[in-house]
Amino acid sequence: QGQFVESGGGRVQPGGSLRLSCVASGFTFSDGIMTWLRRAPGQGLEWVCDISGSGGLIYYHESVKGRFTISKDNAKNTLYLQMNDLKPEDTAVYYCARNRGTDTIGTMPRGQGTEVIVSS
Repeated sequence: QGQFVESGGGRVQPGGSLRLSCVASGFTFSDGIMTWLRRAPGQGLEWVCDISGSGGLIYYHESVKGRFTISKDNAKNTLYLQMNDLKPEDTAVYYCARNRGTDTIGTMPRGQGTEVIVSS
Protein backbone atom coordinates (compact mmCIF):
# COMPACT_ATOMS: atom_id res chain seq x y z
CA GLN A 1 0.00 0.00 0.00
CA GLY A 2 2.87 2.35 0.67
CA GLN A 3 4.38 4.46 3.38
CA PHE A 4 4.25 8.24 3.45
CA VAL A 5 6.06 10.83 5.55
CA GLU A 6 4.75 14.38 5.31
CA SER A 7 6.63 17.46 6.49
CA GLY A 8 6.62 21.22 6.11
CA GLY A 9 3.56 22.21 8.07
CA GLY A 10 3.51 25.00 10.62
CA ARG A 11 1.87 28.23 11.66
CA VAL A 12 1.68 31.07 9.18
CA GLN A 13 -0.15 34.36 8.93
CA PRO A 14 -2.91 34.89 6.36
CA GLY A 15 -1.36 35.63 3.00
CA GLY A 16 1.72 33.59 3.81
CA SER A 17 3.17 30.53 2.12
CA LEU A 18 4.24 27.03 3.04
CA ARG A 19 5.67 24.13 1.07
CA LEU A 20 4.67 20.64 2.12
CA SER A 21 6.68 17.56 1.19
CA CYS A 22 5.86 13.88 1.27
CA VAL A 23 8.40 11.12 0.86
CA ALA A 24 6.76 7.91 -0.33
CA SER A 25 8.02 4.34 -0.34
CA GLY A 26 6.80 0.79 -0.75
CA PHE A 27 5.34 1.14 -4.24
CA THR A 28 6.30 2.44 -7.67
CA PHE A 29 5.95 6.17 -7.09
CA SER A 30 6.05 7.05 -10.78
CA ASP A 31 2.93 4.95 -11.45
CA GLY A 32 -0.56 6.07 -10.59
CA ILE A 33 -2.13 9.11 -9.02
CA MET A 34 -0.90 10.91 -5.92
CA THR A 35 -3.27 13.07 -3.93
CA TRP A 36 -3.24 15.67 -1.19
CA LEU A 37 -6.11 15.48 1.29
CA ARG A 38 -6.84 17.66 4.28
CA ARG A 39 -8.95 17.55 7.41
CA ALA A 40 -9.96 20.84 8.99
CA PRO A 41 -10.72 20.92 12.73
CA GLY A 42 -14.01 19.16 13.36
CA GLN A 43 -14.49 18.35 9.68
CA GLY A 44 -14.17 15.29 7.47
CA LEU A 45 -11.44 14.51 4.97
CA GLU A 46 -11.44 16.77 1.94
CA TRP A 47 -9.79 16.21 -1.42
CA VAL A 48 -7.37 19.04 -2.30
CA CYS A 49 -5.60 18.04 -5.51
CA ASP A 50 -4.29 15.18 -7.67
CA ILE A 51 -1.30 14.61 -9.90
CA SER A 52 -0.82 11.78 -12.37
CA GLY A 53 2.18 9.46 -12.36
CA SER A 54 4.06 11.43 -14.98
CA GLY A 55 2.91 14.76 -13.57
CA GLY A 56 1.16 15.65 -16.79
CA LEU A 57 -2.38 15.71 -15.41
CA ILE A 58 -3.24 17.87 -12.40
CA TYR A 59 -6.57 18.71 -10.79
CA TYR A 60 -7.39 21.12 -7.97
CA HIS A 61 -10.33 21.72 -5.67
CA GLU A 62 -11.92 25.02 -6.64
CA SER A 63 -11.10 26.51 -3.24
CA VAL A 64 -7.33 26.21 -3.78
CA LYS A 65 -7.07 26.75 -7.52
CA GLY A 66 -4.61 29.52 -8.33
CA ARG A 67 -3.07 29.41 -4.84
CA PHE A 68 -1.78 25.84 -4.44
CA THR A 69 0.57 23.96 -6.76
CA ILE A 70 1.07 20.21 -6.63
CA SER A 71 4.24 18.70 -8.07
CA LYS A 72 6.36 15.59 -7.77
CA ASP A 73 9.91 14.41 -8.24
CA ASN A 74 9.82 10.77 -9.30
CA ALA A 75 13.59 10.42 -8.89
CA LYS A 76 13.23 11.34 -5.21
CA ASN A 77 9.87 9.61 -4.59
CA THR A 78 8.66 12.95 -3.27
CA LEU A 79 5.37 14.78 -3.61
CA TYR A 80 5.10 18.51 -2.97
CA LEU A 81 2.39 21.05 -2.27
CA GLN A 82 3.30 24.71 -2.62
CA MET A 83 0.67 26.76 -0.82
CA ASN A 84 0.54 30.51 -1.38
CA ASP A 85 -1.85 33.22 -0.21
CA LEU A 86 -2.96 31.02 2.66
CA LYS A 87 -6.30 31.72 4.30
CA PRO A 88 -7.62 30.81 7.75
CA GLU A 89 -9.93 28.29 6.09
CA ASP A 90 -6.85 26.40 4.87
CA THR A 91 -6.12 25.44 8.47
CA ALA A 92 -6.07 21.64 8.52
CA VAL A 93 -3.95 18.54 8.79
CA TYR A 94 -2.66 17.77 5.31
CA TYR A 95 -2.10 14.21 4.13
CA CYS A 96 -0.46 12.82 1.05
CA ALA A 97 -2.20 9.76 -0.27
CA ARG A 98 -2.01 7.20 -3.01
CA ASN A 99 -5.06 6.92 -5.24
CA ARG A 100 -5.15 3.35 -6.55
CA GLY A 101 -7.90 4.12 -9.04
CA THR A 102 -10.89 2.66 -7.25
CA ASP A 103 -10.24 4.38 -3.93
CA THR A 104 -12.52 6.85 -2.24
CA ILE A 105 -10.80 9.54 -0.19
CA GLY A 106 -11.42 7.46 2.90
CA THR A 107 -9.73 4.34 1.59
CA MET A 108 -6.57 5.87 0.10
CA PRO A 109 -3.40 4.83 1.92
CA ARG A 110 -2.01 7.99 3.49
CA GLY A 111 0.54 9.26 5.96
CA GLN A 112 0.18 10.69 9.44
CA GLY A 113 -0.22 14.20 8.11
CA THR A 114 1.36 17.57 8.76
CA GLU A 115 -0.55 20.37 10.45
CA VAL A 116 -1.02 23.78 8.86
CA ILE A 117 -2.37 26.63 10.97
CA VAL A 118 -3.21 29.92 9.30
CA SER A 119 -3.81 32.57 11.90
CA SER A 120 -2.89 36.13 12.71
